[in-house]
Amino acid sequence: MENLTFEQLPQAMRLLHEKLDRLEQRFEEQNTLQDAETIFNVTQAAAFLHLSVATLYVKTSRREVPFNKQGKRLYFYKAELDEWVRKGRKKTMSEIREEAGQHVLSTKRRT
Repeated sequence: MENLTFEQLPQAMRLLHEKLDRLEQRFEEQNTLQDAETIFNVTQAAAFLHLSVATLYVKTSRREVPFNKQGKRLYFYKAELDEWVRKGRKKTMSEIREEAGQHVLSTKRRT
């Protein structure tokens, strides 16, 4: 490592910051890929979803939750469970009011 002068410190800090940003981005991309490929068994999926195993079995029998089946065993991809939870989001009252207001405005414009 070379000795830096006081005048070189800002540029050295900028380069160091850029390298850290690239490393952080790579790390996040790698974690995202690993999460997408993570496979849970029934017990792990139930714990991840904060459900009992029995409740998870009911949801799979009703085909409410995404799952894979090999023989008699059930498997769950973490990414699919994440997406399933996200799709279940309910709108807030302010979001519903805003959509209603937008609908009323767009209806008035047509008439």
